[in-house]
Amino acid sequence: MSRKVRIAQLSCGPEYSGVQKEIYDAAESVGAEVFFPDIMLADVERAVEGFGLDVRSADLKLMIARGMALVDGKVDADGVFIGTCFRCAEAAIVRNELRRYIPEHSKLPVVSYSFTERTTAGTLLTRMEALTTIARRRALLAREKQSGITMGIDSGSSTTKAVVMRDNEIVGTGWHPTTEVIKSAESVVADALEMAGLTRDDIQAIGTTGYGRFLIGKHFGADLIQEELTVNSKGAVYLADHQRGASTVIDIGGMDNKAISVIDGIPGTFTMGGICAGASGRFLEMTAKRLGVDITELGPLAMNGMAKNVPMNSYCIVFGTQSLVNALAGGSSREDVAAAACHSVAEQVFEQQLQEIDIKEPVIMVGGTSLIEGLVYAMGQLLQTEVIVPPYSQYIGAVGSALLASGFIKGE
Repeated sequence: MSRKVRIAQLSCGPEYSGVQKEIYDAAESVGAEVFFPDIMLADVERAVEGFGLDVRSADLKLMIARGMALVDGKVDADGVFIGTCFRCAEAAIVRNELRRYIPEHSKLPVVSYSFTERTTAGTLLTRMEALTTIARRRALLAREKQSGITMGIDSGSSTTKAVVMRDNEIVGTGWHPTTEVIKSAESVVADALEMAGLTRDDIQAIGTTGYGRFLIGKHFGADLIQEELTVNSKGAVYLADHQRGASTVIDIGGMDNKAISVIDGIPGTFTMGGICAGASGRFLEMTAKRLGVDITELGPLAMNGMAKNVPMNSYCIVFGTQSLVNALAGGSSREDVAAAACHSVAEQVFEQQLQEIDIKEPVIMVGGTSLIEGLVYAMGQLLQTEVIVPPYSQYIGAVGSALLASGFIKGE
């Protein structure tokens, strides 16, 4: 049995809020162990002074000193988990600075989280899984080409996707709304195989990802069951033909959003979540429904409107919908409302998540919402750069899974 992945914890407050047990449980569920780096008391003030942040909290000073010890190689670890209470502004500053500092000065993968008293092990699972994957499977994540015949299945919250790849080419795809998890997966697999002209017996390896990855992974006998952060990172840089160097991946999903800083195909820092569904693809689906158009028509509609003409509050999906109703009742055009909705979602992702990672060009936008050109345009305006939407961007998780699954073919 392989040794457990050692995750160094830098935190302030989880032991007081009851969250510490949840952190331990999340790590244990993915074969990792969490530990607190040991340092000398005399090193704390020296480390804080060298780091350059004048903080008052003793716990935050200890966080900084532990982070510096990891960077200096005084403590051995495979990854770093940084956690602070979401209510504390000073802790948020320290958390963000450490999240930038550690990857810049070491090869340690880092994930951070702003917890509440209700944070559970399930909430932390994807982040812990990503940390352990990067630590254990760097060689697999470095894979740049797919070989053989493999399938990737992405069981997402809104849609289920499947991709069949053969010798580094996508030869079959399937896409259906997620209703019953296994039934939706069976449908997309059948579509992808039919398009590829293959049978299930032809498939040499299968990878699964998404919310339903464990269920469908067991159902299909998958060789690889992997969380979305590493899979989407790999799929994005593969499709954008930018597997070497730095890039930024943005995935605005139906339930949560991911912003990932990628280096040579491997996630560096990343953030996942969102305050409310008002900052997700779900709000855009509701906007399209309210405007009486299909979601595929929302993007072109938004490109013909002016976002600044409609004040939009979608930090809460309920208030966002109210803004839509008020704007339409006040005589605003459908085009302006569509543009405002796209800008609002982009702005929230920009403010809530993109401030927490270092944006490196190219910026690659993936997932189903990347097909909404009004949203892509709004994100580009906020970032002041061209946003790349690669081919098959809506199949990103399935592509990444199929690509990585080829590492499990016998003889590979």
